[in-house]
Formats: sequence, structure tokens, C-alpha cells
Amino acid sequence: MKILDQAEEPSPAISYAGLIERIEILRSTLRWSSRLERADIDKLLRQATSLRDEVMQLSHKERFVQAATAAEPVVAADQSRGARRKALIERSFIFEGTFGDNPRLLESLEIAEKAAPTDLPVLIDGESGTGKELMAKVIHANGARPDKPFISVNCGAIPDNLLESELFGHRKGAFTGASNDRKGKFESAHTGTIFLDEIGELPLAGQVKLLRVLEAHEIQRVGSDETIAVDTRIVAATNRNLRQLSEEGKFREDLFYRLSVIHVTLPPLRERRDEIPLLIAWFGDEAAGTLKRRPVRLTPRLRDFLLNYAYPGNIRELRNVMYRVSCLAGEVADVDHLPVDMRPAAPSSATAVSHAEKATGQEPISVANLMSLSDAKRAASDDAEKAFLERGLREVSGTVAELARRIDMNRSHLQMLLKKHGLHSKDFRNRNAPPTGRNGTDEHDDEDADS
Repeated sequence: MKILDQAEEPSPAISYAGLIERIEILRSTLRWSSRLERADIDKLLRQATSLRDEVMQLSHKERFVQAATAAEPVVAADQSRGARRKALIERSFIFEGTFGDNPRLLESLEIAEKAAPTDLPVLIDGESGTGKELMAKVIHANGARPDKPFISVNCGAIPDNLLESELFGHRKGAFTGASNDRKGKFESAHTGTIFLDEIGELPLAGQVKLLRVLEAHEIQRVGSDETIAVDTRIVAATNRNLRQLSEEGKFREDLFYRLSVIHVTLPPLRERRDEIPLLIAWFGDEAAGTLKRRPVRLTPRLRDFLLNYAYPGNIRELRNVMYRVSCLAGEVADVDHLPVDMRPAAPSSATAVSHAEKATGQEPISVANLMSLSDAKRAASDDAEKAFLERGLREVSGTVAELARRIDMNRSHLQMLLKKHGLHSKDFRNRNAPPTGRNGTDEHDDEDADS
């Protein structure tokens, strides 16, 4: 456990980049945690948390001075994608997640980095699940108000008749049920950041009042004539085309221009495929920590599917999938642990029969011998399964343990399948060169006894 000794006492003089590197080393070690004891895993998690706290204690000034003295600035256009990504990390840009080198994403991160220290409004757009709220938190964390409130508001989830009260608060007796004075979201976010999610769902009446806040930096509670000054950074997000909505008269054009002083677009995950392996590992670790268990291992079939899936729900969908398989699977997850509507389509019975015939040389199954279509599917599936096992046993010369390792299956489960199909490992041995155990006996004998 060399890594534990190295990470035991973090040096107070370590750089930000050095801390990040050590955290990544700890995370990489956790991914192999099946080889570790539970106590060691808990120790690693505590160390990773301690290092993360130390990172966050470095002031913005210290971090940017370190970055400025480390290297001369390089124009982004003259850098490769990998260099741009590395430069963002080395400049100590706080990003609560992981990201690849998609040029559109890197451009968005670079815009966010420049906009963060200002108080200019930011509009983030992109498909649902691309991480718009995460980007808003990134802007807040890298700005001048990281220790101030970050208040998130879903504009599409507030009833029209309660919108003004939710955003600006109300006085006691302003309406039925207003039994006390109440602060609104803008007052709660005073000196901090307010994140207006799904801003495209805001009704026109609410848009007018929001525009006034942007212009005058003051609000009025419902039922009060008193104006209250608010110093709030506004970050808005939408998955709709606000420019088109403004042309259709559904969104105020003046509000659109007010909100989009800085405009950031997040590309969908299907355009950022280099991130998928990173996100699989990230969310796998996150799910393991939440569920207090070791990270789940993915079969080659499941990993290949996840790497090539279209993800209409983007990063949110991938995160939910990793939490699902981490919860439902034991140590190893396969496509059977995916949601039913997400699983790859099974081949038709005719295709399965055809494949089984090619593999086994058997004649087609007669429809007259089957009771129903479900019987046909079951028979075709069984034939394909048997052909697969026979081919595997031939490749490993009848070694059940080796076949179980290759196909990532529990050995006892594999022996049960072999018994189901009447297959015996001894029938597939290479008689010309039988492997022997330490006592000179055939090491397959135990497998035959088990099966």
C-alpha cells in the first residue's frame, strides 16, 4: 500500500496542480479497489476528501499567481485541443467534473473562465442534461463571489400565480395564505449568484419584472411599495432557442439581449465522445461512494454499448445509468442491468436460428414442432447459447475456469449452463497435449466433477 504512505501527510507548500495530480492518483487507486480491504478504501476516501479541502482553501489570488508565473500566456487559437484542455487545468480553473477536448466545449469553458470574474449576465444554452447548472456553478466558483450564496431557480416549475412571490418575496397579508413576511430568491441570492434555469419557460409578465431587476438592481416584494436593492449576479440557462422565441413574440427581445451579454453553448454528449470513458469512470466512482461499495466492473459488451450509445438525455442520462447499474449489479454489470427501453435490440428469432445453424451445422427448427412464437424464440436462443459455449470450450481446450475468465462469468454459473446443454469439458480437450496439475493428474478432472 505504497500509495497510502505517499498521500498520508500532504505538504502545506504543494501547488494546486500537484494537489490535483495526487487526487487523481488516489481516484485511480480506488478504481482497483477490488484488491483492497474495506479499511484501506475508507482511508483513501478520507485522504481524497482532505486533499480536496486543501485545494479549495487556496485563494483565487494564490492560484492565479501560480498560473501566471508558471508559464507565458499562449493564444488559444495557436494551441492544440489537448494543450487547451491542459492549460485550463493548469490555470487552476475550478471545474467540478471531468471534460475532454471537444473544441466547442473548450471554447465554452474558456469563455466561462473569462466571464467568471466579472458581474456580467451569462446565458447558457444546450440540450437537456448537458450540464448547464454545473456550468453555472463553475462560473460562480471561479468568480469574485465563490463564498456567497448560489441560489438555483427552475422557472418552469413555478406556477404563474406564485412566480412574483417566489422571485421577489411578499409582505404579510399580501394574499391569502401569506401569514408572514417572506424573502424571495433574489434577496436570498444578495451578494451572490442566482441561477435561472429554464428561463425560456418564464411567462411574459415575469419577463417584464425580471428585466426591471436587471436594469435597476432592485426589487419590490408583493404587497409592498418599498424597493430593496439587490446585488446579484444572474446566470440563466435554457434548452430552447430564445432568439427564435423572441421572433415569435414568446420571449422579450430586450430581455434576451440583456441576459446574453455572455453567451455559452454546451454541445451534446454525442458530439463529445472522448468524454464518455472519463464520465463512466467518474460517475462509477461517485455511485460507489454514494452506495458505500466498490466501483462496479463493466463487461466488455456493456462498456462497448455505453461508448457507442447516442445518449438523448446527455450527461444526466449517463450518470443515471451508472447509478442504476452500480445499484442493481453485484461486482460486474452487463447490458441486462440497463433500463429495458435502453437495451440493445435482441436479434429476431429467424436471425438467431440462422446463426445457430451456421455455428452448429444443425437443420432449421421445424415450425410444426413448436407450440408458439415464444417457443421458437426460446429454442433459437438456447441453440445460439449452446453454440457459443461449444465454440468457447474448443478455444480453451475444455478449461472451464479459463472460459469463465474470458467471458467474465462466474464459474459456478458457467458450469450450470454447461450442464443445461449437456456439455462436458472433457469432450473438448486436446488429447495430444493434456495439461496436468502439480500431482501429474489432469487438472480438468475437478471441473468435470463440478459439472
